[in-house]
This record gives sequence, C-alpha cells and structure tokens, in this order.
Amino acid sequence: MKNSLFISLVLLSCILMTACASNPDKISEDTSACSLWEADCDAIKDWESSIEAESTTENENSIDYLVLVNKENKLPEDWESKVELVEVQNAYDETIRVEKEALEKYNELRDALLAEWIDIELDSSYRSVEKQQQVWDDFEKEYGLEYTQKYVAVPWFSEHHTALAIDICIIKDWVLIYENADMIAEPEIFAKIHQKLADYGFILRYLEWKEDITWYGYEPRHLRYVWDVNIAKEIMENGRTLEEYLNNRQK
Repeated sequence: MKNSLFISLVLLSCILMTACASNPDKISEDTSACSLWEADCDAIKDWESSIEAESTTENENSIDYLVLVNKENKLPEDWESKVELVEVQNAYDETIRVEKEALEKYNELRDALLAEWIDIELDSSYRSVEKQQQVWDDFEKEYGLEYTQKYVAVPWFSEHHTALAIDICIIKDWVLIYENADMIAEPEIFAKIHQKLADYGFILRYLEWKEDITWYGYEPRHLRYVWDVNIAKEIMENGRTLEEYLNNRQK
C-alpha cells in the first residue's frame, strides 16, 4: 500500500515538474500545478519520515537473531530489556522460558519430528546469570572442573542467556534420555533431527570436530535459533559453526 502511494506520487510529481519547466511562458498559468508539485514533495518527505520512524522503532525493539555469545563475546548489556520471553511447561513439569519466535518454531519442529516417530522435549533454554552460575557449580561438583570448562559457559558468556539456545532431550521407548553422553550414543535419531533443523530456522550450535572454533565439545542436543531459514540452511548444509558464518559474512 505504502509502496503504491509512493510510486503514484513520484509519477505525478515528475509530470508536474516537466510541465512547469518546459513551458516558461506559462509559468503564471501553471502556478497551481507547481504548488501541487510542492505539496507532493512535502507528502513524499512525510512518507519517507514515517518509514524511517517505523524502521527505527523496529530496530530499537527487535533483537539480533545472529547475536554471537561465546567464551570471547559477552551477552549485550541491553539484551534482556529487548528479548520477549514466554513460559512453557515441559513433559516433566518444569517451567522453561524461551524467546517467543524460537518457541513457536520449536513447536513446529517437534510436530514434524513426531510425524516421523521421533519425540523430543524441551530440557533448557533461557538462564539468568545467577542460574548459569548455579549450573556451573553443580557441574563442577559432579563432574570436575575440566569437564565443566568443556561443556558449561561462565556467567555472562552463555548462549542460554539469549533464550535463543534450546537444549532438547529425547524420549525413546518411553525412556527419557537427557544426558549428553547418552544422546551422543543415538546418532541415527539425531541425524534425523539435525536434518530438519534449518527448515525451522535452527542450527546445530556445537558441532563434532569443531571444538577449536566453538570451544565446546559436541552437543547433539544444543540447538540455536537464527530466525532466517536461508541462513540456517547455509550453515547446516556447509557444516559450519555460527562463528565461521559470521566471519565469512564480514569479509
């Protein structure tokens, strides 16, 4: 609608400007036409200002779905004031908070997998800085420091702060499988899961043999929502990490 109005105004303005310029002897007679040209210019300026204002508002209120949070990149300071979180109960009655669009697409992904007799469930998504510290402490106590450093982020440097990261678990033969080591032992199931991720704007965040780039071990369960399906497909089809994709885009 706005584009059609803009095109109409431009065409009308060009006709009027040509009429005023090509008939110098009739300037006085065309005063009303030239006044209309000025009015059209004002209308175009108002239209451009409204579009710019809308764009600015959208930028101010939206989040960067490609935000990079890792061991070197901290969560943006204003992130939590912008991200829209929604709550959902998982199968074992835990309250999980997820970014709104990420949850919508996760539900679509889950339905698509259920059609292939693969049952996934939310295990974790958004974590506050305090919660991340608790996770770190629990892992260190149970598994030791070396294992914790390999699989758990320090507070402020965790993707889970974004609410775009989703850890899943799987239900196989009525048994809940949630330990990362146990999920790695199910390569056939996860191959089917990973094959569908990009169709819903997700990528596998921590790939096998990419620890030197992501600084984390392989996690088949850790999904990351990037919103753009084309970007997700480019990353997944080429076996890239988010770091590699963003580095290539900057070149």
